[in-house]
Amino acid sequence: MLCLIDFKEDIENIELPEFFTNPFDYSPHTLCLQAAKQLQSILPEPDPNEKGKMYGVLIVKDQGGKVGFLAAYSGNEQNITHSIPFVPQVFDITNPAGFFRKGEAELNKINAEISKAENSPQHKGLQLKLKSAKEESKDIIDKAKATIKEAKKRREHLRAEAENANNKEKLFDQLINESQTEKSQFNRLKKELKQKVDDTQQQLDLYLQQIKNLKQKRKKRSAQLQQRLFDNYIFLNVLTEEKSASAIFSNIALKTPPAGTGDCCAPKLLQYAFLNQLKPIAMAEFWWGASPKKEIRHHAYFYPACNSKCKPILGHMLSGLKLEHYKKPIKKLAIEVIYEDDTIAVINKPAGLLSVPGKENHESAYSQVKTLYPMATGPLIVHRLDMATSGLMLIALNKEAHEHLQKQFLNKSIRKKYVAIVDGIIEKDSGTINLPLRVDLDDRPRQLVCFEHGKEAISKWEVIERYESQTKIHFYPISGRTHQLRLHAAHIKGLNAPIVGDQLYGLKAERLLLHAEEITFIHPGKLEQLTFSVQAEF
Repeated sequence: MLCLIDFKEDIENIELPEFFTNPFDYSPHTLCLQAAKQLQSILPEPDPNEKGKMYGVLIVKDQGGKVGFLAAYSGNEQNITHSIPFVPQVFDITNPAGFFRKGEAELNKINAEISKAENSPQHKGLQLKLKSAKEESKDIIDKAKATIKEAKKRREHLRAEAENANNKEKLFDQLINESQTEKSQFNRLKKELKQKVDDTQQQLDLYLQQIKNLKQKRKKRSAQLQQRLFDNYIFLNVLTEEKSASAIFSNIALKTPPAGTGDCCAPKLLQYAFLNQLKPIAMAEFWWGASPKKEIRHHAYFYPACNSKCKPILGHMLSGLKLEHYKKPIKKLAIEVIYEDDTIAVINKPAGLLSVPGKENHESAYSQVKTLYPMATGPLIVHRLDMATSGLMLIALNKEAHEHLQKQFLNKSIRKKYVAIVDGIIEKDSGTINLPLRVDLDDRPRQLVCFEHGKEAISKWEVIERYESQTKIHFYPISGRTHQLRLHAAHIKGLNAPIVGDQLYGLKAERLLLHAEEITFIHPGKLEQLTFSVQAEF
């Protein structure tokens, strides 16, 4: 079979997994690690000046019981590496004779017409003519106003001189007549100038309408092409059920599939396996090459499938397969009260406990505080820590304390110190990271760096200790954005070293090695500065 790759190393003693990989929460199986290593050995060396790419491997068993693996890459480029038998696309949009390339050619033709119209001498000439007409009109009107103003002053002077003259009434009538004539001439002048501007504006509007019509035509054709495309992306599952991307997304809130849907590794790999009667055993995806500018991707790190494009599709494709679920030991996670009085409490939240109740999990720091302080009033929670982060949290036991502490957070007078261990050696001893952040709309709850729409996020840091391949860091966040320290650690323009155990931006481990170690604030009642600290367990 053309795309089935044999393992070069012996795998007879490797036990196959009982259940198929959960693509959104997994640790790579030994076979996936071996397949990825074999694939990486023949992939081209990454170009540091070009963005990398996601690759995937799917361990499969053929009908004769032989175990091998399939390989894929995200995207729809063709023949990126001739020597590797990558699985084909779910739907070949690169076929020059296919409807998609023909549709693209039509859209490109419309784009060329729009560009020609927008950059034509006629368009630019009308814009300059309109600008000139407006400037000329303003200049003439300003001069006319100045003339009228001077004439008004002259008439007021004449009125004052003629106050005791015998022909006062006649002179006043002449001055009134002169004023009315000036106003009439000024209004006529304004009307003539406005008409000139309006005539030029109308000519330009007619031209702009032609451009608008072309853009509306492009939008309509593009939507029709996308709809036809996603109607032709047909996905299988192990039960041989077929569903198009359009049908899959019609049942979720998004409705319309995002661009690139179906071109990720996981759908490609599973589609090929189902079409060729290969039994899926395990799967993993890894990044190869330089990191993108916004997202967090590290060379040779394994990552889960994306939520926006893959989750709906894989929901269909994985029907009939039993997925693995990590059996985490049931452990009662309890907050520890560090300080309490009638106004506030300071707690130590363990890693793995939510700060506030989630959609499915109501056990949280909030619920435990509510039980401990049943008579407390107000919102209680002043700030939050990620579920995976441990450490200090401030609790307000009444509304006034809550408002006082919130104001301190808003004016950034509360000081916090975190301790973390990052995956890599940080050469500098200290520094400041300023990278604006926003949510990744295509892959929530991930955040990404965005200089256009992101909110300001600043973190100071200093090295505490360096180990063989890791570094212990103190972080001092100036702002408090979601996942701020995790992104600032992992991003290529930050420390370029993800926090150990960060399965969103780094590598999955037993826990995230990030702890809110110290907090300094003004007590809402005593109005004196307090500092509390709790050492991390790592």
